Amino acid sequence: MLTERATGTLYLIPVPLGPVSPDACLPPDTLAVTRRLEHFVVERARTARAHLKAMAHPKPLQALHIEELNEHTPPAVIPALLAPLKAGHDLGLLSEAGCPAVADPGAALVLAAHRANIPVVPLIGPSSILLALMASGLGGQRFAFHGYLPAREPARSQAIRDLEKTARRDRATQLFIETPYRSAALLDALATTLAPDVLVSVGADLSLPGQLIQTRSAKNWRGQAETVKDRLVVFGIGM
Repeated sequence: MLTERATGTLYLIPVPLGPVSPDACLPPDTLAVTRRLEHFVVERARTARAHLKAMAHPKPLQALHIEELNEHTPPAVIPALLAPLKAGHDLGLLSEAGCPAVADPGAALVLAAHRANIPVVPLIGPSSILLALMASGLGGQRFAFHGYLPAREPARSQAIRDLEKTARRDRATQLFIETPYRSAALLDALATTLAPDVLVSVGADLSLPGQLIQTRSAKNWRGQAETVKDRLVVFGIGM
């Protein structure tokens, strides 16, 4: 009598948020799971190979099966990425930095796995969003993450005003992220657009040696945009 082959497990593997040793921010169990896997779906193969090398994967990197899933991947291709899992192999999902599938295109693979009744196991590691919330001093009972705000005016200022209204109405912390080359401009926009008493938290280069974590009123951030120039920042606003 033929029995149906068991599927593999999709492991969601966090990686460091910057150039630090994986041993400094990933627990032994996360590293152990990663080192035994041979199949991976990643946002960018070159970055993933660097992460796997730093994590001391025992296999030659060229022997690993690595497929990319990013913002350019057509949705129709995603089910095919489950093939190793359906063949009984465990598969690791890696982001460029931090936790996969959080503000990350890997979420589409996780949803596809659920639809195919494939087990999904998140592993422990750094999340810039939660680190920023923890360190902000703003309310952690109710919060929302909005990804990236519009890059250009007037849409950016309108989005900031809308988030302030939501924070006041719901008494909920509003979190969002910005790339290094736009972080200074966004901090300047927050300082000049928000009401002076609104609290603005800045979590820059979190978990890295030069991290900056500060929460001030909007008026006290005026003229301070250079402090976050060329740094990856998670911002928060609250009351």
